Amino acid sequence: MTVLLAGCGDLGTEAGLRFAAAGYHVVGWRRSPEKLPAAIEGATADLTTGELPPVPADTTAVVVAIAADSPTAEAYRAAYVDGLTHVLDAVAASGAPVRRVLFVSSTAVYGDADGGWVDETTTPNPGGFSGRIIREAEELLHTRLRGTGISPVVLRLGGIYGPGRTRLIDQVRGGNARIPAEPRYTNRIHRDDAAAAIVHLCSMDPEPAPVCLGVDNEPAELGEVLRFLAAELGLPEPASESVAGVGGGSGGGTLGGSGGGEPSRGGNKRISNALLRGTGFEFRYPSFREGYRAVLAGVGERHP
Repeated sequence: MTVLLAGCGDLGTEAGLRFAAAGYHVVGWRRSPEKLPAAIEGATADLTTGELPPVPADTTAVVVAIAADSPTAEAYRAAYVDGLTHVLDAVAASGAPVRRVLFVSSTAVYGDADGGWVDETTTPNPGGFSGRIIREAEELLHTRLRGTGISPVVLRLGGIYGPGRTRLIDQVRGGNARIPAEPRYTNRIHRDDAAAAIVHLCSMDPEPAPVCLGVDNEPAELGEVLRFLAAELGLPEPASESVAGVGGGSGGGTLGGSGGGEPSRGGNKRISNALLRGTGFEFRYPSFREGYRAVLAGVGERHP
């Protein structure tokens, strides 16, 4: 059985290695396939243009893990809407026995909840173009796969951190971190847990829910995270802001490598992962404490 990774950057590569370790044949589509490890069969592909190789004839699952080239509406639309469209066109034309297509989405589709709790039943209300365009892609996935016999799965990830994704650590080390004047909850997931969740949802026997939230067990107030990192690094506690608000990339739904894009687009919310844990998934890094300690200790590897 083949798993196709449409978009095979850092997160896709980590998921691909886990699929391969589980006995799957793994094919990764990316613009520079020569950078992929030997366990993943690389194929040159540009999802935004639709210049795609054939879908392998024995493909049973497709993971669409796209990243925009830049934090602009045009780049997001080209990646998430156009890219997903091209992948689904290729799947439809292939005749492969695909049973499941998983789209890596973002908790940015929820916008700001004023510190309240959010789960899969919460109505998305994106506050910026990134969340709106990703939400459009989610709807596209469900519309295109309706009645095809292929199960669509949307995995909405919180802010991804891990090897090579060290924005908050870098801010604290550089003395640029600021504790918000008012509490703001953030939600994150270690890259390795995000990759493991992708494999779990694609390979579990019961059909997963059409939408699942990928965050760790503990929504964390940003000031608490910054104080923790400063203590772990042996540095003074970051200064507090005189007014609320810190730049983006604080763990609220950034799919890029180190954060960025629209300022504070993650909003202020507490996200429940009860549905994911209810499927039997277990986190290696259940909170930011275990995860950031592993990053600071150099555990793990950053893939090209």
